[in-house]
Amino acid sequence: MTHDRSGPAPRRPRRWRAGTGLATLTLALSTLSGVPAAAAQPPDPRIDDAVTAAVKGGKQTSFWVLLRGETDLTPAAKATGKARAKAVHQAARDGAARRQKGLTKLLTSRKADFDTYWIADTIRVTGDAALLAEIAARPEVKAVLPDTPVTLPAPAAGAVQAAVDAVEWNVDRIGAPRVWSEDDVRGQGIVVANIDTGVQFDHPALAANYRGRQADGTVTHDYHWFDPTGICTGGIPCDNNGHGTHTMGTMAGSGGIGVAPGATWIAAKGCETNSCSVGALLAAGQWIVAPTDRNGRNPRPDLAPDIVNNSWGGGAGFDPWYSDVIRSWLAAGIFPAFSNGNAGPGCDTSGTPGSYTGTYASGATDVNDVIAPFSSRGSGQDGGVKPDLSAPGVDVRSSVPGGGYASYSGTSMASPHTAAAVALIWSAAPSLRRDIAATRTILDETAIDTNDTTCGGTATDNNVYGQGRLDVYAAVRLAASPSGSLSGIVRAGGVPLGGVPVQVSGPASRTVTSDGDGAYRFGRLPAGAYRIRVAVFGYDTFEQDVTITAGDASVVDPALTAGPSGVVSGVVSGAGLPLSGAVVALTGTPVTVTTGADGRFSLAAPAGGYELTVRPLGACFAAETRSLTVSGDLTLDLALRQIADGYGYRCTPATEDYRPGTDRLPITGDDAVTEVALPFPVTHYGTARTRAWISTNGVIGFGAANAFYQNTTLPDPTEPNDALYALWDDLVVDDQAGVWTASTADTFVVEWRDVRFFGYGGRISVSAILHADGTVTYRYRGLSGERSAGLGATVGVESPAGTAGLAYSVNAASITEGLGVTFRPGPPRIAATFNVTAETWWGQQTLVVGNLPELGGWDPARAVALDAAGYPVWSGSVSLPPNTAVEFKYLKRDPDGTITWEPGANRTTITPPTGQYITHDTFR
Repeated sequence: MTHDRSGPAPRRPRRWRAGTGLATLTLALSTLSGVPAAAAQPPDPRIDDAVTAAVKGGKQTSFWVLLRGETDLTPAAKATGKARAKAVHQAARDGAARRQKGLTKLLTSRKADFDTYWIADTIRVTGDAALLAEIAARPEVKAVLPDTPVTLPAPAAGAVQAAVDAVEWNVDRIGAPRVWSEDDVRGQGIVVANIDTGVQFDHPALAANYRGRQADGTVTHDYHWFDPTGICTGGIPCDNNGHGTHTMGTMAGSGGIGVAPGATWIAAKGCETNSCSVGALLAAGQWIVAPTDRNGRNPRPDLAPDIVNNSWGGGAGFDPWYSDVIRSWLAAGIFPAFSNGNAGPGCDTSGTPGSYTGTYASGATDVNDVIAPFSSRGSGQDGGVKPDLSAPGVDVRSSVPGGGYASYSGTSMASPHTAAAVALIWSAAPSLRRDIAATRTILDETAIDTNDTTCGGTATDNNVYGQGRLDVYAAVRLAASPSGSLSGIVRAGGVPLGGVPVQVSGPASRTVTSDGDGAYRFGRLPAGAYRIRVAVFGYDTFEQDVTITAGDASVVDPALTAGPSGVVSGVVSGAGLPLSGAVVALTGTPVTVTTGADGRFSLAAPAGGYELTVRPLGACFAAETRSLTVSGDLTLDLALRQIADGYGYRCTPATEDYRPGTDRLPITGDDAVTEVALPFPVTHYGTARTRAWISTNGVIGFGAANAFYQNTTLPDPTEPNDALYALWDDLVVDDQAGVWTASTADTFVVEWRDVRFFGYGGRISVSAILHADGTVTYRYRGLSGERSAGLGATVGVESPAGTAGLAYSVNAASITEGLGVTFRPGPPRIAATFNVTAETWWGQQTLVVGNLPELGGWDPARAVALDAAGYPVWSGSVSLPPNTAVEFKYLKRDPDGTITWEPGANRTTITPPTGQYITHDTFR
C-alpha cells in the first residue's frame, strides 16, 4: 500500500531537554542504545539501533528511510506571486520522484506497506529484518531511523492580566492597536496558517475569518483544513488539545485577543492528541506549500498561506530533520514563524526547528518586558543568534475549544505574535509580501534593543532576547515609509574594527554592531536626515550627518582616531612553559586579547589605571589579576600558579607530539567498551595497573568497565572513576572512524580517530599517550564542528574512589586544533589525617587551611573541609608532599560564609619522608 505524504526524521541527540509548559513539542526521534559488545562484524552504521532491535525475532516495525539527495529549489524561488508555490511544488515532486524511483520499485515488488513524501527525500516503510537489510544495502539510502512520535507537554496555565482598553495586554504591548487605528490595517488580504493540534473553526473569536466560511455563511473545509491522520470526525476541523485554538486566537482572533484580527486563517492538524507523529508534521508541512482537499488530493499551491506559525519544537541543538520543509516554505515565499523552546534559562537550549537559520524564532517575555525563565536561549545553527526576537509569552489570554478563553504561558504563545506582526506588515505594504529577507530586516531593525549577553551576542543582538522585543507599530511604520539603506566599514588607522556599536538617530533610532570585518549595515531606514555616531573605548567619538534617500544605498565609513595610550605586552607562562590561548583583559573595558603559541600578548589601552586579568585556557593554572597604570608602553610578564589535585597531579601544555595508533581495536558503534592488556605496568594514583578498558566515549579506565556517555566534573564519587578522560563525551565510532592502539618500550597509545559526536555532527581525533610513571598526554587534531571544542566533554584524570581528580576542562570550549595537555603525578605522597576536637553549633563547618596548595594556600575558600562523623572530633585526610614544612590552622565557617580563625600562632610541622602524618588537636 503506497501513500504520498511526508519527510525525514534523523536521529536525535540523547542529551536533549524537553520543553516545559505549552510551547515545546519534544522531538524524540531516536531511543537510547545500550552498551553493545565489541563485534568483529559491526552492524550497518546507517541503521539506527532502535530499528535493528525492533525487527528482531521476525517482528515488523515502521521506520524512516532517508535518501541521499536534495532538490534545487533556486529556480522555483525566482517565480513571482502565487506561481512561486506552484513552481516549488512541481520541482519538489519531480525531484523526489526521480530519486525515490528505484526504492519505490523495490518496495512495490516486495508488496511492502510504505508512504512516499515529495517535500523531502524520505520514505516511511513498514517491514521486517529481511526487508530492512535489503533497503539498507541500496547505494541511495543514507540512513534508516525509527518512527518515534513527538510528545506534546501539558499546557502551562497562566494568570489573567488586566486588559488595556478592551485589548489584551500582550496585543497592546507590541503596538498592534496603533496599527489598527492609525493605518486601518488589521491583516486584511493576508492568509495565516498554523501547524498545531487543530482549531475550533466556529469559535466566536475565529469563525468570521476562517477561509472556509463562504459569503453566504456556509462552510467548506477543502483546502482550508488538513487532518492527515483523520483524528477529527467527519473531516470537520477540531482541536482535542486546545493548543492550536489558543495560538490561532493570538494571531487572528477578534475581541481584542488577536494581533491581526483582519487576517484570514487556515490550519493543519500536525499533532494528533498529546503527541504528533513525524509523518503528520511533515505531511502538514507539505500541505502548507500545496493545500489539498480533505482527502489529501488535488493540490492547489495557489491557495498556499502567506505565513505559517509553528508553536512546537524539539530538544536543544540543531537537528536537520525538518530542514527540507523549511527550504520549500522559503522558496515559496511563506514566512516560517517558530517558537524558540521552553528549556531555559540555560544557554544553548534553543529547540529544533526554531534553531534553524532559515526559521524566525521567538522567545517569550512577561508583562514587565522581562524574558521568561523558561524561554530557551541560543545559540542556533552554525552559532547564529537565537531567538530572532522576543514577544509576549507569559499569561497570554486567548481562545480555547468550547467557545471560551484561557491564559497560557510558553514560547508557543510568543511566536503567534510574530507571525501576526508579519501579517500586519504585509497588509500595510503589499510589495513586501513573500519578501522574507526584507521582512526579517524590518522585524530585526525595529525590535526594541534589550541587553543581555549572558548567553553570548551583543547588547543589540543576543541569545536571550534576540534583536530585542517585538514592536509591530515601528515595523509597520518602517515597512510603509519610503526608505533607504546605510552601510559602511568601521576602521581605525586603516584597520577594520569588529564588534563596534554604530548608532543612527533621526526619523528612526537604530543601533547595529560591526562584524568581524568591520562592516555594518542598516538595511532599511525611513528617508530623512540622520546623525551617525560611533563611540568606542580608546578612540575619539566619530559623528557625521547623513541623508537617507528613498531607494538609495548610502555609505559612511567611520574612521576612528586614538587618544593618548600605551601598549601593554608580555608573556604568560606556567610551570616554565608559555601558555597559549590565555585571555588577557582589562577589567571594565572591551579590551581583550589572546596569547599566541609563544604565550605572548600585546594590547593597547588609553592612559590610566586598570586591573589586568589573565584567564588561562583550561584549568591547569589559576587565573590572576594585576593592577597597572598605563602612561606609555609597558612590559608585564605573568607566571601563573599551577593547580594540583589532592594527590598532587598537575597538568601543563604538552611537549610530545600527537601519536597515531597502529593496531585497530574491535570496537565500533555507540557506548561500546573493550578491555586490553597493557604492555607494561602503568602507575595511576600510586598503583601499578596491567589492564585497562577503553570506551568509544574517549575514556581509559582501570576499574570496572563503564561506557556511560554523560560526562561529569572531576573529582566525582559516582561511576566511572579510576580513569583517564582523554575526551569524555558522547562519541560514535562509525564507518569513518576507529579506535587504535600502539606501544613502545615506555609508551602505550590509544587513538580515537575521526570519531563523531552523537547527535551534533562534527568529528575529532584524540591521541592518549600513557607512560609507565603515570604521565599521560592528550593530543587533539582534525577538529570539525562546534562540539569539537570540548563543549560537552570532560578532559582530565581521576583517582579510584573519585575523591581526587584534576580536570583540564569540563563542558568548556578549551580544545583547539593541535592542542596538547600533559598530566603528571606529583612526587610520592604522605597520607595526612587531621583530627581536631571542636565544638560547633548546628550548621557550622570546621576546616583546615595552610600554606600548601593542598591545604588551600591560606585561602579559606579552598580550605579542606573536615567531617563531623566522630563529633566533637572533626576529621579529614589529604595527600601532602614528604619532607615538607607545613604551616596550618583550623577555622570555622558559618552558613552565611562568616569565617572564625583559630587563635594563636600557626601550627607547624615537617611531613615525614614516608608513611603517615596524623594530628590530634583541639580548637579552643
